[in-house]
Amino acid sequence: MSITRKAPTNRFKERLAAGERQIGLWSVLADGYTAELLAGCGYDWLLIDAEHGPNDLRSVLAQLQGIAAAASLLGDRSNELSQPVVRLPHGDPALIKQYLEIGVRNLLVPMVDTTEQAAELVRAVRYAPNGIRGMGSGLARSSRWGRFTDYVRTSDDNVCLIVQAETTRALENIEKIAATEGIDGILIGPADLAADMGFPEQRTHPDVVQAICRGIETVRAVGKPLGIMLADASAAKKWLDEGITFAGVGVDSSLLIRAADDLLAQFRQDQEPHEVSAY
Repeated sequence: MSITRKAPTNRFKERLAAGERQIGLWSVLADGYTAELLAGCGYDWLLIDAEHGPNDLRSVLAQLQGIAAAASLLGDRSNELSQPVVRLPHGDPALIKQYLEIGVRNLLVPMVDTTEQAAELVRAVRYAPNGIRGMGSGLARSSRWGRFTDYVRTSDDNVCLIVQAETTRALENIEKIAATEGIDGILIGPADLAADMGFPEQRTHPDVVQAICRGIETVRAVGKPLGIMLADASAAKKWLDEGITFAGVGVDSSLLIRAADDLLAQFRQDQEPHEVSAY
């Protein structure tokens, strides 16, 4: 006799839609052991970076498994487990399909500049007739190899799609991108935006700050959540006060370097304490 098991709802997506503040940590170390360690810290979400980190399908899978394993350490506090979000290297539909099948439910796609790109991404994460995703979940971890008997029926509602606005062109189109049905949120990329505006490594340039503020106002008017990534805690708090609802506030590699450098500096007078630049 077959057992009916329902796929769990996407807590990260539900909280995003509700406008709840969610604090995340960026992970670029590309290691399942590290992901398991970080997942129990209490961050709302943990970003697995396959754009700038040395990740592929296998290493992302190991990190998803590590994060899932951390739930056993939390016991009754398992609802505090960090929700994994995966940033893809690009928005190719075939790549999206592969990541969805290893169990990724929260996708972050970089460099989305137009509504056409946004609409194509929505179609890539959805099954026909609303999209082009292939029907292969019964063979994959996404449905726990067919054990989630309602997976296909509920997947479109449980996949969370966030796009990054990182260029002046993206900000020009941000209202229409945000209004695209199926886009669950937008994340501003201040580093690439500053470079695109002619101010590389100047994320706090007045023109960049003003452009981000305009983007926040526009996206909030549409009713979609907006995020940002900054490894500067005071700057992240400022943007949260300005209307950002989900923020990445640190990077695992930078935290490790800073802690190691600062410890050594206590024993070597010629060693300066480490300063972490904003992302």
